[in-house]
Amino acid sequence: MSFTAPEIAWGALTPVVVMLGAAVLGVLVEAFVPERARRGTQLVLAFAAPVGAIIAVAALWSGVAEDGGTDVLGGSLVVDGPTLVLQGVIAALTLLSVLVIADRTATGEDAFAPTAASVPGSDYEEVARRRGLTQTEVYPLVLFAAGGMLIFPATADLLTLFVALEVLSLPLYLLTGMARRRRLLSQEASLKYFLLGAFASALMIFGVALVYGYSGSLRFSEIAQATATPSGLDSLLLVGTVLVLAGLLFKVGAVPFHMWTPDVYQGAPTPITGFMAACTKVAAFGALLRFYYTVVPGLQWDLDAVMWTVAIATMVVGTVVALVQTDIKRVLAYSSIAHAGFVLTGIVALEGSGISAVLFYLLVYGVATVGAFGVVWLVRERSGADDDDPRTSVLGEATHLSQWAGLGRTHPGLAAVFALFLLSFAGIPLTAGFIGKFAVFSAAVDGGAWPLALVGVLSSAAAAFFYVRIIVLMYFTDPAEAPAATVADDEAAGASPAEPVSPVEEIDVAVAPDGSAVATLVAVPAPTTTTTVVPSEGLAVVAIGVCAILTVVLGVFPTPVLDLIGDVAQFLP
Repeated sequence: MSFTAPEIAWGALTPVVVMLGAAVLGVLVEAFVPERARRGTQLVLAFAAPVGAIIAVAALWSGVAEDGGTDVLGGSLVVDGPTLVLQGVIAALTLLSVLVIADRTATGEDAFAPTAASVPGSDYEEVARRRGLTQTEVYPLVLFAAGGMLIFPATADLLTLFVALEVLSLPLYLLTGMARRRRLLSQEASLKYFLLGAFASALMIFGVALVYGYSGSLRFSEIAQATATPSGLDSLLLVGTVLVLAGLLFKVGAVPFHMWTPDVYQGAPTPITGFMAACTKVAAFGALLRFYYTVVPGLQWDLDAVMWTVAIATMVVGTVVALVQTDIKRVLAYSSIAHAGFVLTGIVALEGSGISAVLFYLLVYGVATVGAFGVVWLVRERSGADDDDPRTSVLGEATHLSQWAGLGRTHPGLAAVFALFLLSFAGIPLTAGFIGKFAVFSAAVDGGAWPLALVGVLSSAAAAFFYVRIIVLMYFTDPAEAPAATVADDEAAGASPAEPVSPVEEIDVAVAPDGSAVATLVAVPAPTTTTTVVPSEGLAVVAIGVCAILTVVLGVFPTPVLDLIGDVAQFLP
Protein backbone atom coordinates (compact mmCIF):
# COMPACT_ATOMS: atom_id res chain seq x y z
CA MET A 1 0.00 0.00 0.00
CA SER A 2 1.55 3.27 -1.12
CA PHE A 3 1.07 6.68 0.40
CA THR A 4 0.53 9.68 -1.86
CA ALA A 5 1.57 12.93 -0.28
CA PRO A 6 -0.99 15.70 -0.79
CA GLU A 7 -0.04 18.65 -2.91
CA ILE A 8 -0.49 21.91 -1.04
CA ALA A 9 -0.35 25.29 -2.76
CA TRP A 10 1.54 27.02 0.03
CA GLY A 11 1.77 30.23 -1.96
CA ALA A 12 -2.01 30.67 -1.94
CA LEU A 13 -2.02 30.03 1.81
CA THR A 14 0.66 32.62 2.60
CA PRO A 15 -1.62 35.16 4.37
CA VAL A 16 -2.97 32.47 6.70
CA VAL A 17 0.45 30.89 7.27
CA VAL A 18 2.01 34.25 8.16
CA MET A 19 -0.71 35.10 10.69
CA LEU A 20 -0.92 31.71 12.37
CA GLY A 21 2.86 31.27 12.26
CA ALA A 22 3.33 34.54 14.11
CA ALA A 23 0.72 33.41 16.66
CA VAL A 24 2.64 30.19 17.32
CA LEU A 25 5.88 32.16 17.69
CA GLY A 26 4.07 34.41 20.16
CA VAL A 27 3.27 31.38 22.32
CA LEU A 28 6.96 30.39 22.26
CA VAL A 29 7.90 33.94 23.21
CA GLU A 30 5.70 33.66 26.30
CA ALA A 31 7.54 30.48 27.27
CA PHE A 32 11.17 31.36 26.58
CA VAL A 33 11.75 35.12 26.28
CA PRO A 34 12.64 36.96 29.53
CA GLU A 35 9.88 39.10 30.96
CA ARG A 36 11.70 42.40 30.41
CA ALA A 37 11.91 41.78 26.65
CA ARG A 38 8.61 39.97 26.21
CA ARG A 39 6.33 42.88 25.42
CA GLY A 40 8.65 44.36 22.81
CA THR A 41 9.06 41.00 21.09
CA GLN A 42 5.31 40.41 21.08
CA LEU A 43 4.68 43.84 19.59
CA VAL A 44 7.12 43.14 16.76
CA LEU A 45 5.27 39.91 15.94
CA ALA A 46 1.84 41.50 16.35
CA PHE A 47 2.65 44.30 13.91
CA ALA A 48 4.66 42.19 11.48
CA ALA A 49 2.00 39.48 11.05
CA PRO A 50 -0.82 41.63 9.58
CA VAL A 51 1.69 43.61 7.51
CA GLY A 52 3.04 40.34 6.11
CA ALA A 53 -0.50 39.13 5.40
CA ILE A 54 -1.29 42.35 3.51
CA ILE A 55 1.88 41.96 1.42
CA ALA A 56 0.97 38.34 0.69
CA VAL A 57 -2.52 39.35 -0.45
CA ALA A 58 -1.03 42.01 -2.73
CA ALA A 59 1.37 39.44 -4.21
CA LEU A 60 -1.50 37.04 -4.97
CA TRP A 61 -3.82 39.69 -6.39
CA SER A 62 -2.66 39.81 -10.01
CA GLY A 63 -2.69 36.04 -10.43
CA VAL A 64 -6.19 35.71 -9.01
CA ALA A 65 -7.42 38.61 -11.16
CA GLU A 66 -6.19 36.75 -14.27
CA ASP A 67 -7.31 33.17 -13.61
CA GLY A 68 -10.12 33.69 -11.09
CA GLY A 69 -8.46 31.84 -8.23
CA THR A 70 -7.60 28.33 -7.20
CA ASP A 71 -8.65 25.49 -4.91
CA VAL A 72 -6.38 24.69 -1.97
CA LEU A 73 -6.10 21.57 0.18
CA GLY A 74 -8.19 19.47 -2.12
CA GLY A 75 -10.98 22.00 -2.32
CA SER A 76 -11.28 22.65 1.40
CA LEU A 77 -10.26 26.26 0.84
CA VAL A 78 -10.78 28.55 -2.13
CA VAL A 79 -8.51 31.49 -2.86
CA ASP A 80 -10.48 33.67 -5.27
CA GLY A 81 -11.18 37.38 -5.59
CA PRO A 82 -13.61 37.76 -2.66
CA THR A 83 -11.25 35.73 -0.47
CA LEU A 84 -8.33 38.08 -1.15
CA VAL A 85 -10.49 41.17 -0.59
CA LEU A 86 -11.75 39.86 2.72
CA GLN A 87 -8.31 38.68 3.85
CA GLY A 88 -6.80 42.05 2.96
CA VAL A 89 -9.52 43.90 4.85
CA ILE A 90 -9.19 41.64 7.90
CA ALA A 91 -5.39 42.01 7.95
CA ALA A 92 -5.61 45.80 7.63
CA LEU A 93 -8.23 46.08 10.36
CA THR A 94 -6.19 43.75 12.57
CA LEU A 95 -3.18 46.03 12.17
CA LEU A 96 -5.23 49.08 13.16
CA SER A 97 -6.74 47.17 16.08
CA VAL A 98 -3.32 46.07 17.34
CA LEU A 99 -2.30 49.73 17.46
CA VAL A 100 -5.14 50.38 19.90
CA ILE A 101 -4.59 47.13 21.81
CA ALA A 102 -0.88 47.85 22.31
CA ASP A 103 -1.41 51.46 23.40
CA ARG A 104 -0.75 52.42 27.02
CA THR A 105 -2.10 55.59 28.55
CA ALA A 106 -0.30 58.10 30.76
CA THR A 107 -1.28 55.93 33.70
CA GLY A 108 1.22 53.37 32.42
CA GLU A 109 -1.53 50.80 31.98
CA ASP A 110 -3.02 49.03 29.01
CA ALA A 111 -6.62 47.77 28.77
CA PHE A 112 -5.97 44.35 30.26
CA ALA A 113 -5.96 42.98 33.79
CA PRO A 114 -2.49 42.32 35.24
CA THR A 115 -3.59 38.76 36.04
CA ALA A 116 -6.74 37.74 34.21
CA ALA A 117 -7.09 34.50 36.18
CA SER A 118 -7.10 36.20 39.59
CA VAL A 119 -10.29 36.76 41.59
CA PRO A 120 -11.52 40.35 41.04
CA GLY A 121 -10.76 42.49 44.08
CA SER A 122 -8.42 39.92 45.64
CA ASP A 123 -5.12 40.75 47.32
CA TYR A 124 -3.31 38.82 44.60
CA GLU A 125 -4.78 41.07 41.92
CA GLU A 126 -3.79 44.18 43.88
CA VAL A 127 -0.22 42.96 44.29
CA ALA A 128 -0.02 42.22 40.57
CA ARG A 129 -1.33 45.70 39.77
CA ARG A 130 1.22 47.39 42.03
CA ARG A 131 4.04 45.40 40.48
CA GLY A 132 2.95 46.53 37.03
CA LEU A 133 2.45 43.09 35.56
CA THR A 134 1.15 42.94 31.99
CA GLN A 135 -0.71 40.29 29.99
CA THR A 136 1.48 39.91 26.90
CA GLU A 137 -0.28 36.69 25.92
CA VAL A 138 -2.98 38.99 24.58
CA TYR A 139 -1.04 39.38 21.33
CA PRO A 140 -0.79 35.71 20.27
CA LEU A 141 -4.47 35.32 21.17
CA VAL A 142 -5.33 38.21 18.86
CA LEU A 143 -3.21 36.69 16.08
CA PHE A 144 -4.84 33.27 16.50
CA ALA A 145 -8.28 34.90 16.24
CA ALA A 146 -7.16 36.85 13.17
CA GLY A 147 -5.79 33.66 11.60
CA GLY A 148 -9.14 31.95 12.05
CA MET A 149 -10.81 34.99 10.51
CA LEU A 150 -8.58 34.72 7.44
CA ILE A 151 -9.62 31.09 6.98
CA PHE A 152 -13.34 31.60 7.66
CA PRO A 153 -14.38 33.37 4.42
CA ALA A 154 -12.11 31.14 2.32
CA THR A 155 -13.68 27.84 3.38
CA ALA A 156 -15.24 25.69 0.69
CA ASP A 157 -16.49 22.80 2.82
CA LEU A 158 -18.61 22.66 5.94
CA LEU A 159 -16.08 20.89 8.15
CA THR A 160 -13.38 23.50 7.52
CA LEU A 161 -16.02 26.17 8.09
CA PHE A 162 -16.72 24.81 11.56
CA VAL A 163 -13.04 24.45 12.44
CA ALA A 164 -12.32 28.03 11.35
CA LEU A 165 -15.27 29.22 13.42
CA GLU A 166 -13.81 27.64 16.55
CA VAL A 167 -10.29 28.91 15.85
CA LEU A 168 -11.48 32.50 15.68
CA SER A 169 -14.00 32.21 18.52
CA LEU A 170 -12.04 30.56 21.34
CA PRO A 171 -9.41 33.33 21.66
CA LEU A 172 -12.18 35.94 21.66
CA TYR A 173 -13.91 34.20 24.58
CA LEU A 174 -10.71 34.61 26.60
CA LEU A 175 -9.96 38.15 25.49
CA THR A 176 -13.45 39.31 26.42
CA GLY A 177 -12.86 38.47 30.10
CA MET A 178 -9.51 40.27 30.47
CA ALA A 179 -10.60 43.87 31.09
CA ARG A 180 -8.51 45.77 33.63
CA ARG A 181 -11.48 47.60 35.15
CA ARG A 182 -15.02 46.39 35.85
CA ARG A 183 -13.61 42.90 36.17
CA LEU A 184 -16.84 41.20 37.15
CA LEU A 185 -18.69 42.73 34.20
CA SER A 186 -15.91 41.57 31.89
CA GLN A 187 -15.93 38.02 33.21
CA GLU A 188 -19.72 37.89 32.99
CA ALA A 189 -19.54 39.02 29.37
CA SER A 190 -16.94 36.34 28.63
CA LEU A 191 -19.12 33.63 30.14
CA LYS A 192 -22.19 34.78 28.20
CA TYR A 193 -20.23 34.89 24.97
CA PHE A 194 -18.82 31.41 25.56
CA LEU A 195 -22.14 29.79 26.45
CA LEU A 196 -24.12 31.39 23.63
CA GLY A 197 -21.26 30.79 21.21
CA ALA A 198 -21.14 27.11 22.15
CA PHE A 199 -24.91 26.88 21.62
CA ALA A 200 -24.60 28.49 18.18
CA SER A 201 -21.74 26.14 17.29
CA ALA A 202 -23.91 23.19 18.29
CA LEU A 203 -26.67 24.41 15.98
CA MET A 204 -24.19 24.74 13.15
CA ILE A 205 -22.64 21.30 13.56
CA PHE A 206 -26.11 19.74 13.73
CA GLY A 207 -26.98 21.54 10.52
CA VAL A 208 -23.74 20.30 8.94
CA ALA A 209 -24.75 16.73 9.82
CA LEU A 210 -28.18 17.15 8.21
CA VAL A 211 -26.76 18.71 5.04
CA TYR A 212 -24.22 15.90 4.80
CA GLY A 213 -26.99 13.36 5.26
CA TYR A 214 -28.82 14.91 2.33
CA SER A 215 -25.96 15.42 -0.12
CA GLY A 216 -23.39 12.86 0.99
CA SER A 217 -20.68 15.52 0.82
CA LEU A 218 -19.29 18.43 2.81
CA ARG A 219 -17.98 20.37 -0.21
CA PHE A 220 -19.91 23.47 -1.18
CA SER A 221 -19.77 22.69 -4.90
CA GLU A 222 -21.09 19.14 -4.45
CA ILE A 223 -23.84 20.28 -2.09
CA ALA A 224 -24.90 22.88 -4.66
CA GLN A 225 -25.09 20.15 -7.33
CA ALA A 226 -27.19 17.97 -5.03
CA THR A 227 -29.66 20.79 -4.36
CA ALA A 228 -30.30 21.10 -8.10
CA THR A 229 -31.97 17.67 -8.13
CA PRO A 230 -35.26 17.43 -6.17
CA SER A 231 -35.64 14.45 -3.87
CA GLY A 232 -37.75 13.22 -1.00
CA LEU A 233 -35.20 14.57 1.48
CA ASP A 234 -35.60 18.25 0.63
CA SER A 235 -36.91 19.00 4.12
CA LEU A 236 -33.68 17.57 5.56
CA LEU A 237 -31.66 19.94 3.38
CA LEU A 238 -33.80 22.92 4.29
CA VAL A 239 -33.58 22.35 8.05
CA GLY A 240 -29.84 21.72 7.87
CA THR A 241 -29.27 24.87 5.81
CA VAL A 242 -31.27 26.98 8.26
CA LEU A 243 -29.21 25.65 11.18
CA VAL A 244 -25.92 26.41 9.40
CA LEU A 245 -27.19 29.90 8.64
CA ALA A 246 -28.16 30.30 12.30
CA GLY A 247 -24.55 29.66 13.34
CA LEU A 248 -23.30 32.24 10.85
CA LEU A 249 -25.98 34.78 11.78
CA PHE A 250 -24.92 34.46 15.42
CA LYS A 251 -21.40 35.61 14.56
CA VAL A 252 -22.67 38.66 12.68
CA GLY A 253 -25.05 39.58 15.50
CA ALA A 254 -28.30 39.35 13.54
CA VAL A 255 -31.69 39.18 15.25
CA PRO A 256 -32.75 36.89 16.95
CA PHE A 257 -29.15 35.74 17.60
CA HIS A 258 -27.99 39.16 18.79
CA MET A 259 -28.52 38.99 22.54
CA TRP A 260 -24.81 38.49 23.30
CA THR A 261 -23.69 41.58 21.39
CA PRO A 262 -24.46 44.49 23.78
CA ASP A 263 -23.27 42.66 26.90
CA VAL A 264 -20.05 41.44 25.31
CA TYR A 265 -19.28 44.78 23.66
CA GLN A 266 -19.80 46.55 27.00
CA GLY A 267 -17.87 44.10 29.16
CA ALA A 268 -14.89 43.35 26.93
CA PRO A 269 -11.75 45.53 27.01
CA THR A 270 -12.54 48.40 24.66
CA PRO A 271 -9.65 47.71 22.21
CA ILE A 272 -10.84 44.10 21.96
CA THR A 273 -14.40 45.32 21.40
CA GLY A 274 -13.18 47.32 18.41
CA PHE A 275 -11.21 44.36 17.05
CA MET A 276 -14.13 42.00 17.55
CA ALA A 277 -16.77 44.37 16.16
CA ALA A 278 -14.80 45.06 12.99
CA CYS A 279 -12.83 41.93 12.10
CA THR A 280 -15.27 39.26 13.28
CA LYS A 281 -18.10 40.87 11.36
CA VAL A 282 -16.01 41.02 8.18
CA ALA A 283 -15.01 37.36 8.45
CA ALA A 284 -18.49 36.12 9.37
CA PHE A 285 -20.21 38.06 6.60
CA GLY A 286 -17.59 36.81 4.16
CA ALA A 287 -18.38 33.21 5.09
CA LEU A 288 -22.13 33.89 4.97
CA LEU A 289 -21.79 35.57 1.58
CA ARG A 290 -19.92 32.60 0.10
CA PHE A 291 -22.31 30.03 1.58
CA TYR A 292 -25.42 31.90 0.45
CA TYR A 293 -24.18 32.65 -3.07
CA THR A 294 -22.52 29.31 -3.88
CA VAL A 295 -24.45 26.65 -1.94
CA VAL A 296 -28.10 27.61 -1.60
CA PRO A 297 -29.17 29.71 -4.62
CA GLY A 298 -31.48 26.83 -5.52
CA LEU A 299 -33.23 27.26 -2.17
CA GLN A 300 -33.88 30.96 -2.62
CA TRP A 301 -37.66 30.59 -2.66
CA ASP A 302 -37.57 28.54 0.54
CA LEU A 303 -35.07 30.75 2.38
CA ASP A 304 -36.33 34.17 1.29
CA ALA A 305 -39.02 34.28 3.98
CA VAL A 306 -36.47 33.43 6.70
CA MET A 307 -33.73 35.78 5.52
CA TRP A 308 -36.07 38.67 4.79
CA THR A 309 -37.55 38.37 8.27
CA VAL A 310 -34.10 38.26 9.84
CA ALA A 311 -32.87 41.25 7.83
CA ILE A 312 -35.90 43.42 8.63
CA ALA A 313 -35.93 42.45 12.31
CA THR A 314 -32.19 43.13 12.58
CA MET A 315 -32.47 46.63 11.12
CA VAL A 316 -35.53 47.56 13.17
CA VAL A 317 -34.45 46.08 16.51
CA GLY A 318 -30.92 47.44 16.27
CA THR A 319 -32.18 50.93 15.48
CA VAL A 320 -35.05 51.11 17.97
CA VAL A 321 -33.21 49.68 20.96
CA ALA A 322 -30.18 51.90 20.32
CA LEU A 323 -32.42 54.94 20.80
CA VAL A 324 -32.87 54.22 24.52
CA GLN A 325 -29.31 53.26 25.45
CA THR A 326 -27.30 55.39 27.88
CA ASP A 327 -23.92 53.66 27.57
CA ILE A 328 -21.76 54.59 24.58
CA LYS A 329 -20.50 51.02 24.08
CA ARG A 330 -24.04 49.65 24.12
CA VAL A 331 -25.09 52.32 21.62
CA LEU A 332 -22.33 51.19 19.29
CA ALA A 333 -23.31 47.55 19.93
CA TYR A 334 -26.90 48.05 18.83
CA SER A 335 -25.61 50.19 15.98
CA SER A 336 -23.56 47.19 14.82
CA ILE A 337 -26.71 45.06 14.95
CA ALA A 338 -28.51 47.54 12.70
CA HIS A 339 -25.55 47.56 10.32
CA ALA A 340 -25.69 43.77 10.17
CA GLY A 341 -29.22 44.17 8.85
CA PHE A 342 -28.04 46.64 6.21
CA VAL A 343 -25.38 44.21 5.00
CA LEU A 344 -27.95 41.39 4.88
CA THR A 345 -29.97 43.37 2.34
CA GLY A 346 -27.06 43.09 -0.09
CA ILE A 347 -26.69 39.36 0.59
CA VAL A 348 -30.33 38.35 0.42
CA ALA A 349 -30.78 39.99 -3.00
CA LEU A 350 -28.54 37.31 -4.64
CA GLU A 351 -27.46 39.92 -7.16
CA GLY A 352 -24.00 39.92 -8.75
CA SER A 353 -23.41 43.53 -7.74
CA GLY A 354 -24.26 42.58 -4.16
CA ILE A 355 -20.90 40.84 -3.72
CA SER A 356 -18.80 43.95 -4.38
CA ALA A 357 -21.29 46.12 -2.46
CA VAL A 358 -21.07 43.94 0.65
CA LEU A 359 -17.27 43.76 0.46
CA PHE A 360 -16.99 47.55 0.24
CA TYR A 361 -19.50 48.04 3.06
CA LEU A 362 -17.53 45.71 5.33
CA LEU A 363 -14.37 47.71 4.65
CA VAL A 364 -15.85 51.12 5.46
CA TYR A 365 -17.79 49.86 8.47
CA GLY A 366 -14.73 48.13 9.92
CA VAL A 367 -12.57 51.23 9.54
CA ALA A 368 -15.10 53.47 11.30
CA THR A 369 -15.66 50.90 14.05
CA VAL A 370 -11.99 50.53 14.98
CA GLY A 371 -11.65 54.31 15.05
CA ALA A 372 -14.78 54.84 17.14
CA PHE A 373 -13.76 52.35 19.83
CA GLY A 374 -10.27 53.84 19.78
CA VAL A 375 -11.82 57.16 20.78
CA VAL A 376 -13.87 55.50 23.52
CA TRP A 377 -10.64 53.96 24.88
CA LEU A 378 -9.11 57.42 25.39
CA VAL A 379 -12.09 59.19 27.02
CA ARG A 380 -11.71 58.62 30.76
CA GLU A 381 -13.01 59.65 34.16
CA ARG A 382 -10.74 61.82 36.28
CA SER A 383 -11.11 62.11 40.03
CA GLY A 384 -12.03 65.49 41.45
CA ALA A 385 -9.22 65.36 43.99
CA ASP A 386 -6.36 67.84 43.72
CA ASP A 387 -4.01 65.35 42.18
CA ASP A 388 -2.14 66.06 38.95
CA ASP A 389 -0.61 62.60 38.74
CA PRO A 390 -2.52 60.70 36.01
CA ARG A 391 -1.49 57.39 37.58
CA THR A 392 -3.75 58.09 40.54
CA SER A 393 -6.27 60.63 39.24
CA VAL A 394 -7.30 59.02 35.93
CA LEU A 395 -9.92 56.32 36.40
CA GLY A 396 -11.86 54.03 34.05
CA GLU A 397 -13.45 54.81 30.72
CA ALA A 398 -16.26 57.36 30.70
CA THR A 399 -18.89 55.27 28.92
CA HIS A 400 -22.10 56.90 30.18
CA LEU A 401 -23.48 59.33 27.63
CA SER A 402 -23.84 62.12 30.20
CA GLN A 403 -20.07 62.04 30.67
CA TRP A 404 -19.53 62.99 27.03
CA ALA A 405 -21.33 66.32 27.45
CA GLY A 406 -19.11 69.24 26.48
CA LEU A 407 -16.32 67.04 25.09
CA GLY A 408 -16.33 69.06 21.88
CA ARG A 409 -15.36 72.16 23.86
CA THR A 410 -12.68 70.63 26.03
CA HIS A 411 -11.15 68.29 23.40
CA PRO A 412 -12.40 69.51 20.01
CA GLY A 413 -10.06 67.41 17.87
CA LEU A 414 -11.00 64.04 19.31
CA ALA A 415 -14.68 64.99 19.40
CA ALA A 416 -14.55 66.01 15.72
CA VAL A 417 -13.05 62.66 14.71
CA PHE A 418 -15.65 60.78 16.74
CA ALA A 419 -18.40 62.86 15.13
CA LEU A 420 -16.98 61.90 11.72
CA PHE A 421 -17.25 58.20 12.57
CA LEU A 422 -20.82 58.68 13.81
CA LEU A 423 -21.79 60.50 10.60
CA SER A 424 -20.30 57.64 8.59
CA PHE A 425 -22.38 55.15 10.60
CA ALA A 426 -25.43 57.29 9.87
CA GLY A 427 -24.68 57.27 6.13
CA ILE A 428 -24.27 61.02 5.69
CA PRO A 429 -22.97 62.01 2.20
CA LEU A 430 -19.23 62.59 1.75
CA THR A 431 -18.49 59.84 4.25
CA ALA A 432 -17.61 56.26 3.41
CA GLY A 433 -20.72 54.98 5.18
CA PHE A 434 -22.97 56.74 2.67
CA ILE A 435 -21.29 55.03 -0.29
CA GLY A 436 -21.50 51.65 1.47
CA LYS A 437 -25.20 51.96 2.22
CA PHE A 438 -25.96 53.27 -1.27
CA ALA A 439 -24.15 50.27 -2.77
CA VAL A 440 -25.94 47.56 -0.76
CA PHE A 441 -29.37 49.18 -1.11
CA SER A 442 -28.84 49.54 -4.87
CA ALA A 443 -27.91 45.86 -5.09
CA ALA A 444 -31.06 44.97 -3.16
CA VAL A 445 -33.21 46.98 -5.57
CA ASP A 446 -31.50 45.40 -8.58
CA GLY A 447 -32.21 41.96 -7.10
CA GLY A 448 -35.90 42.68 -6.58
CA ALA A 449 -35.62 43.13 -2.81
CA TRP A 450 -36.70 46.77 -2.87
CA PRO A 451 -38.84 46.38 0.31
CA LEU A 452 -35.63 45.53 2.20
CA ALA A 453 -33.96 48.61 0.76
CA LEU A 454 -36.94 50.73 1.81
CA VAL A 455 -36.80 49.42 5.38
CA GLY A 456 -33.06 50.03 5.36
CA VAL A 457 -33.46 53.66 4.29
CA LEU A 458 -36.12 54.28 6.94
CA SER A 459 -33.99 52.59 9.62
CA SER A 460 -30.98 54.67 8.60
CA ALA A 461 -33.03 57.83 8.94
CA ALA A 462 -34.19 56.81 12.41
CA ALA A 463 -30.66 55.76 13.43
CA ALA A 464 -29.37 59.21 12.54
CA PHE A 465 -31.20 60.47 15.64
CA PHE A 466 -29.03 58.72 18.20
CA TYR A 467 -25.84 59.49 16.28
CA VAL A 468 -26.70 63.18 16.06
CA ARG A 469 -27.79 63.12 19.73
CA ILE A 470 -24.24 62.23 20.73
CA ILE A 471 -22.82 64.99 18.53
CA VAL A 472 -25.22 67.51 20.08
CA LEU A 473 -24.22 66.26 23.51
CA MET A 474 -20.53 66.80 22.77
CA TYR A 475 -20.83 70.26 21.18
CA PHE A 476 -24.00 71.92 22.42
CA THR A 477 -24.42 70.64 25.98
CA ASP A 478 -22.65 71.84 29.09
CA PRO A 479 -20.79 69.21 31.11
CA ALA A 480 -23.07 67.49 33.61
CA GLU A 481 -22.94 68.85 37.14
CA ALA A 482 -23.78 65.51 38.71
CA PRO A 483 -20.76 63.60 39.97
CA ALA A 484 -19.80 61.08 37.33
CA ALA A 485 -17.64 58.82 39.45
CA THR A 486 -20.62 57.10 40.96
CA VAL A 487 -22.39 56.35 37.68
CA ALA A 488 -21.41 52.70 37.69
CA ASP A 489 -22.39 52.38 41.36
CA ASP A 490 -25.76 54.02 40.69
CA GLU A 491 -26.49 51.65 37.85
CA ALA A 492 -25.57 48.65 39.96
CA ALA A 493 -27.88 49.87 42.70
CA GLY A 494 -30.75 50.40 40.28
CA ALA A 495 -30.77 54.19 40.47
CA SER A 496 -30.96 56.41 37.42
CA PRO A 497 -27.43 57.44 36.45
CA ALA A 498 -28.69 60.88 35.45
CA GLU A 499 -29.80 61.73 39.00
CA PRO A 500 -27.44 63.85 41.13
CA VAL A 501 -25.69 61.98 43.87
CA SER A 502 -26.57 63.16 47.34
CA PRO A 503 -23.83 63.89 49.84
CA VAL A 504 -23.12 61.09 52.26
CA GLU A 505 -24.31 61.75 55.80
CA GLU A 506 -22.28 60.58 58.78
CA ILE A 507 -23.06 60.88 62.50
CA ASP A 508 -20.33 62.33 64.71
CA VAL A 509 -20.92 61.41 68.38
CA ALA A 510 -19.21 63.42 71.15
CA VAL A 511 -19.45 63.24 74.95
CA ALA A 512 -20.45 66.46 76.78
CA PRO A 513 -18.83 67.47 80.16
CA ASP A 514 -21.96 66.38 82.02
CA GLY A 515 -21.64 62.88 80.56
CA SER A 516 -24.40 63.17 78.01
CA ALA A 517 -23.84 62.18 74.39
CA VAL A 518 -24.17 64.79 71.66
CA ALA A 519 -24.79 63.56 68.09
CA THR A 520 -23.91 65.82 65.17
CA LEU A 521 -25.00 65.10 61.60
CA VAL A 522 -22.07 65.77 59.29
CA ALA A 523 -22.47 66.00 55.52
CA VAL A 524 -19.55 64.43 53.67
CA PRO A 525 -19.36 65.48 50.01
CA ALA A 526 -19.62 62.60 47.56
CA PRO A 527 -16.54 61.98 45.45
CA THR A 528 -16.75 63.79 42.10
CA THR A 529 -15.11 63.18 38.77
CA THR A 530 -14.71 64.98 35.49
CA THR A 531 -14.30 63.66 31.95
CA THR A 532 -10.93 63.92 30.26
CA VAL A 533 -9.00 62.54 27.32
CA VAL A 534 -6.05 60.69 28.78
CA PRO A 535 -2.69 61.05 27.01
CA SER A 536 -1.20 57.84 25.68
CA GLU A 537 1.86 56.50 23.90
CA GLY A 538 0.22 57.63 20.66
CA LEU A 539 -0.48 54.27 19.01
CA ALA A 540 -4.24 54.63 19.40
CA VAL A 541 -4.06 58.18 18.04
CA VAL A 542 -2.30 56.87 14.94
CA ALA A 543 -5.01 54.25 14.43
CA ILE A 544 -7.78 56.82 14.93
CA GLY A 545 -6.12 59.21 12.48
CA VAL A 546 -5.74 56.54 9.80
CA CYS A 547 -9.36 55.47 10.24
CA ALA A 548 -10.55 59.07 9.96
CA ILE A 549 -8.54 59.64 6.77
CA LEU A 550 -9.87 56.44 5.19
CA THR A 551 -13.44 57.36 6.15
CA VAL A 552 -13.14 60.66 4.31
CA VAL A 553 -11.16 59.38 1.31
CA LEU A 554 -13.45 56.40 0.73
CA GLY A 555 -16.45 58.72 0.98
CA VAL A 556 -15.13 61.33 -1.47
CA PHE A 557 -13.18 59.11 -3.88
CA PRO A 558 -14.72 55.63 -3.64
CA THR A 559 -14.53 54.74 -7.35
CA PRO A 560 -10.97 53.31 -7.47
CA VAL A 561 -11.65 50.99 -4.54
CA LEU A 562 -15.06 49.97 -5.88
CA ASP A 563 -13.55 49.21 -9.27
CA LEU A 564 -10.69 47.26 -7.70
CA ILE A 565 -13.14 45.14 -5.72
CA GLY A 566 -15.56 44.79 -8.62
CA ASP A 567 -12.84 43.40 -10.90
CA VAL A 568 -12.39 40.33 -8.68
CA ALA A 569 -15.79 40.05 -6.97
CA GLN A 570 -16.71 36.65 -8.37
CA PHE A 571 -16.81 33.36 -6.50
CA LEU A 572 -15.27 30.22 -7.89
CA PRO A 573 -17.94 27.54 -8.48
